[in-house]
Amino acid sequence: MMTRRNRAILTLCYCVTAIIVMAQTRVDTRPHIFDNNVRSLKVCLENNMYIPPVLMISGDDHLVVSFDYIDYDVHYLRYSITHCNADWQPSQLIESEYVSGFNYADIDDYAQSEATFVHYYNYQFMLPNADMQPLVSGNYLLTVYEQDNQDDILFQTRFSVCEGAVGVFPRVTSRTDVEYNNRFQQVSFDVRYKPGFIKDPYGELTCVVTQNSRLDNAVSVSKPLMVGTDYVTFDHNRNLIFPAGNEFRRFETVNAHSINMGVQSIKYFEPMYHAILAVDEPRNEVQYLYDQTQHGRFTIRNAEAFGENALQADYMITHFTLNTEGRLNGGNVLLYGEFLQGYPTSQAMMNYDAASGCYTADILLKQGAYNYMYLWVPDGTSVGQTSTIEGDHFETINEYTVMVFDRPIGERYDRLIGYGVAYSGK
Repeated sequence: MMTRRNRAILTLCYCVTAIIVMAQTRVDTRPHIFDNNVRSLKVCLENNMYIPPVLMISGDDHLVVSFDYIDYDVHYLRYSITHCNADWQPSQLIESEYVSGFNYADIDDYAQSEATFVHYYNYQFMLPNADMQPLVSGNYLLTVYEQDNQDDILFQTRFSVCEGAVGVFPRVTSRTDVEYNNRFQQVSFDVRYKPGFIKDPYGELTCVVTQNSRLDNAVSVSKPLMVGTDYVTFDHNRNLIFPAGNEFRRFETVNAHSINMGVQSIKYFEPMYHAILAVDEPRNEVQYLYDQTQHGRFTIRNAEAFGENALQADYMITHFTLNTEGRLNGGNVLLYGEFLQGYPTSQAMMNYDAASGCYTADILLKQGAYNYMYLWVPDGTSVGQTSTIEGDHFETINEYTVMVFDRPIGERYDRLIGYGVAYSGK
């Protein structure tokens, strides 16, 4: 017969088990577009769309979120934010601690497309605004959903808010700890601060390094090589050696009635335009060739528009072809570029066509200028490789972002105290 004491012990065990399970359950906060009608999602700074979306907490800049919803009817939408730690898991803060007012706001800035074959509504909003202001630094997950149904989520995406309390100075070299001026690039960086600002440099810092804003090969480090009274140095860290890759490929569909960069032809087949891109060839055995790119980003533009590009740029089914002269066994070929961030892997995956010996993909894209590359993802892994198709060249100009998070003893969340951006070869 179970006694009251035994029941109490059993109840306590259940509670402890539940807490452990909750702690071990990770929330999927990766950028994700759940509704296929959402297109051309872009999150960037108002004054510079070609750098990572990081707001300074005391600055005057704004984050701009823009996207299209393909439909004849308007949808009334709302958004909320969730504060996250350095690993992009929700922090222990409650909403009133990280956002002013109510943690939701309606998207009031929207308009219907004009003179386009594909009908859509363009939505835009900025942060911070009168309705919503992030109060603390860190990572933020942004969620957009239907006003009348919070569970009907259209997409989730990411941005960060930085204090700028420390200086972050990254460096990139091709003289790595594994090879010299060949296939790799190595990142090192200094974090400089007022003496005493960071009390335990070995225990409270988390630094996240990304290459060209890629999520699959991001690296987190926490143990500096050297520590001084007003600085720490992260150097000679094998985890900070990245395959150098190659310059992004580019194409433009800014004009529906003339030849564009990287485009073989543009034709209209009811009910929309089709852009057939020039056939791509693998570059893994080709000598490096410099090309100035936007490190994977895209820009919406219609050269024939007489008004706003956001409303007068049309959508085209864009046809990609990669000539590999046969199937590549043991993995998949994926397209990578900002324009695909958040979409299911199935949309980025290239399909093999046995008749032509090529990989192909057909993607609905808005008129504009695009950067992209092909990644090889071996079976059983999630990290894309550049060596198989694009090749790795030490001369490649890559964008490296270093985010420095701090959690002193007693704090309940990771503060983003500084960040820096460096470009290899510069």
